[in-house]
Amino acid sequence: MWRPGFAYLGVRPGTLHGWHRSFSIYTTHYRGTPARPGLVLGLDRGGSCRGLAFQVAAGERAATLAYLRERELITHVYLERMVPVVTGQGTVSAVTYVVDPRHEQYAGKLPFDEQVRLIAGAEGIAGRNRDYLAATVAELDRLAIADSLIHRLHKAVEAVPEEQPLGDRPVTHLGDD
Repeated sequence: MWRPGFAYLGVRPGTLHGWHRSFSIYTTHYRGTPARPGLVLGLDRGGSCRGLAFQVAAGERAATLAYLRERELITHVYLERMVPVVTGQGTVSAVTYVVDPRHEQYAGKLPFDEQVRLIAGAEGIAGRNRDYLAATVAELDRLAIADSLIHRLHKAVEAVPEEQPLGDRPVTHLGDD
């Protein structure tokens, strides 16, 4: 959403029904390591999700799909799906990547404290996991997309001192404000 990485003709806000955004994927590459895995977002079954639908030029579709497959299908934790996205101008078909709940990197619905611990202490080849969360929150805010759980998670991760990862200590829950 905040880093498409490909050329596009236009972009529309849209809603995807039947899937929700969640920190449900262990990352040991981009935002974590095998010794200190982090968490990245996946589209998991149930609910709905507001986001963006990108329009790609017909002549660029094959190259864009090749790029996305190379980026998103490194470990095959995602499944490529063609889905209907409801926009203000009607419903469009879009390619997206949903989490495979049978994959070993699927974290499922982890307790809040565990999500905070993992995100606060992980770093991979693309940077710190906490920065990924911060960039996601900044983009959600820019797009005026309310996601109280992700905002609450960000607040809790930011409360963890950067030089002192949580290890196995419990995290104090922060209320929604």
